[in-house]
Amino acid sequence: LGQFEELFRSELESLGTGDPMDEDTQLGPLARKDLRDELHGQVQRTIHEGAELVLGGEIPEGPGFFYPATLLRGVSPNMSAATEETFGPVAPLIAAKDAEDAIRIASDSPLGLGASLWTRDIDRAQKLAFDIESGSVFINGLVKSDPRLPFGGIKSSGYGRELSEEGIREFVNLKTVWVVE
Repeated sequence: LGQFEELFRSELESLGTGDPMDEDTQLGPLARKDLRDELHGQVQRTIHEGAELVLGGEIPEGPGFFYPATLLRGVSPNMSAATEETFGPVAPLIAAKDAEDAIRIASDSPLGLGASLWTRDIDRAQKLAFDIESGSVFINGLVKSDPRLPFGGIKSSGYGRELSEEGIREFVNLKTVWVVE
C-alpha cells in the first residue's frame, strides 16, 4: 500500500474543516454529538482489534461535532470499520491481492450501501462495478446521493430506493383496475 497510502494520507491532510456554508470547507461537522461519538467508538474498536491509526482519530476541541479525516491501515474484513457503516470521514485500508480479491472482500460484507472504484481504466471499472454487491458503485468518485438518481443499499444497508423517479414509487401504492368485457 506504500505509495497509495502516502498519496491518500496527503489528500486527507489537505481537507479543510469548518463551516459547511464556507466554500473553502471540504469537511463539515457531523449532524449530532451521538453520531460523532459512535463514529469515534468504531475507530477505537477497530484500533483495539489490531488496525493502526495513520491519521486523525481524535475528537477535536471546540464547538461543533467535528471529526477529522481518519485513516486506518491494516484493517481486515472482520474489523468494526469494515463490518459497520461508518457515516463519517473514516477510511479503512484493506489490502487485496488483485481486483478480483477486492471485489470478493467488498461483496463478502454484510453491508451494501455504496462502493467506489478508483482507476484510470474506466472500461474495466464499468465491468467490475456489476460484480460488486452494492446499491450503487461510483467510479473515481465518492459515494453520495443525487436527487436525479435512485439511491439506497442492499443487504443490511437497507432496501428500496429513495430519490429520482424510482424513489418516488417507494411512497405510493398502485392499484390496478381492469375491466373485462
